[in-house]
Formats: sequence, structure tokens, C-alpha cells
Amino acid sequence: MKKILLLVFVGCSTMAMTQVTEGEKDLVSVSKDTVDGWKKGGYYALNGSQVSLTNWVAGGQNSIAINSLFGLYANLKKGNMTWENSFDFGYGIMNQSRNIFQTDGDKWIKTDDRIDITSKYGQKASKKWYYAGLMNFRTQSTAGYDYGIDDVTEISGFLAPAYLLGALGMDYKPNDKFSLFVAPLTSKFTFVNDTILANAGSFGVQGAEIDPISGIYTPGRKLRTEFGGYMRMQYKTKLAENISFTTKLDLFSNYLNNPERIDVNWENLLEIKLWKFLSATITTHLIYDDDIDITTSDNDGNGTGRGPRVQFKEVFGLGLSWKFDQ
Repeated sequence: MKKILLLVFVGCSTMAMTQVTEGEKDLVSVSKDTVDGWKKGGYYALNGSQVSLTNWVAGGQNSIAINSLFGLYANLKKGNMTWENSFDFGYGIMNQSRNIFQTDGDKWIKTDDRIDITSKYGQKASKKWYYAGLMNFRTQSTAGYDYGIDDVTEISGFLAPAYLLGALGMDYKPNDKFSLFVAPLTSKFTFVNDTILANAGSFGVQGAEIDPISGIYTPGRKLRTEFGGYMRMQYKTKLAENISFTTKLDLFSNYLNNPERIDVNWENLLEIKLWKFLSATITTHLIYDDDIDITTSDNDGNGTGRGPRVQFKEVFGLGLSWKFDQ
């Protein structure tokens, strides 16, 4: 009997020790997720496609397309304070020619070009709300052309335009997947660092003027300042073990000029992991800015009007991808 009791005691002790050890592991795991400090990481994707046709009666054109995505993030948590920083860069080019191996004289056409830098600081106000301030900077890296008209006249370029936004408000973060930043106090600066584009009044800046009486010439301004309200919604989740989805929506209303005409900037990214370093990505980007006038034309190239338009871009890519976290 004593031997049986001893065996039961040893067994119970072993089970208790095992449960304590497992509990400690869970506690350590939770502590790692909530511990203060930096979380850093990033991603890189390189996608490409190639089409070569020989005596292809269905028609078509030889082409090569390359698209790349690159991003970094560095987030700090310290007590009730959070500081989130991100850098996103995208660039894509395409070449169409009669002979895919002889592209002399053919031009590479830009299909994607964006630089986006964001920094957001928050101080906890309650369980799910933070007092927060946000800075965002957006531009492109190379010149852009309207290939529907010609491939010589620049319609955009580096810092033409560039947008700098500073906002103060509240950030709602119920979990790691979703955040909603609402800022009733926001300043937006539009830079057009190109004399020709500034004189033309592109991207909402004041264009050049000539006084009809005195003949005095006033060059266009390269800076426009707006004051209004801003909202940013961001959501990221895993739809499946190998499928991730991220969406980001920015809305801005200028209190001083047509506040009902809201600027929209909406980006989506769907990534399907096919293998360790192989993935398919679908990105969409929708922009509406009442201050950007866009010329439309018919099939013959004749202008049909000029004014604000919805801009939309969709890019599908299949290629190499790599993510890293620290």
C-alpha cells in the first residue's frame, strides 16, 4: 500500500511539475508578445513577365515587364507609448518591341513609381485609444509621361508632386490587425519642384500669371498649404495560412476650400505564398484628388476635356518574395 501511495505521489508530482513548466512557457510566450522594445522587419518582392511572339496570327506584341516592391518598418513600444515607422517603395517598368531581343530605339515605360514614408507616435488614453500624431510623406522617384499624348512632355517627377502631411488626433487600436486614426487638426503641404509644372498650376498650386495692364509676370508657386481633417484606416489579416491581405485608406478634407470634396488614397495588397521564396501579388491603388486636373482624349488622340478624375492602377505579379523580422 505504501508503495502504491508513493507511486501515486511521484506521478502527481511529475504531472504538477509538467503543468508548471508548460504554464511558464505560456507565460514567457505572452511576455515576448507584450514586452517593450523595438520590432523591426521588412519585405521585398521582384516580379516579372515576358512575352515573345513569332508568326502569331492572333496578334499581340513582344514585351518584358519587371515590377518590384520594397518595405521596411521599425516599431517601438515602451510602457504606454508607441512609435510606428514605415517606408514603402514600388517601381515597375515595361518594354514593348517588335523583337524582344532587339530593343534598340524602344523605350522602357514606367508602370509603377511610389515612395511612402509614415511615422506615427501614440500615448495610451484608454485600453483601445491613443492620443496620436502622424507625419506622412509621399512622392515618386523618376519623371512621368502621358504616353497617350507623347513620351517627351513630363507630367510629373521627383518632388513634383510631393505631399507632406502632419496630423493630430486619436488612434483606435482594438488589436494588432486594425487601426483607425482620426485627426481633426491636419496640415497638408503640396510641393511642385518643377518650374514648368508649377507655372501650369499642376496639382493645385497657383499657376503663373501675367497682369494684362502692367505686363508684370508672376511665376507659379511651388508650394500649396491646406488645413483640414484627416482619417487613416489600416487593416491586415491572414485569409489563409499562405494568403495575407492588407488595405490602407486615407481621406482628407480641406476646411478652407470645398470641404465636401474629399481626397481619397486607397491601397490594397493581396499576397499568396506559393513556395518559400515564390509568391503571387495583386496590388490596387485608387486616387481621387479634386486639385489634380487630368486631360482625357478619344481614340484619335483629340482632347475631350480636363478636370478631376478617378485614378486607378492594378498590378499582378508572380516572382520572388522575401520577408524578414527582428
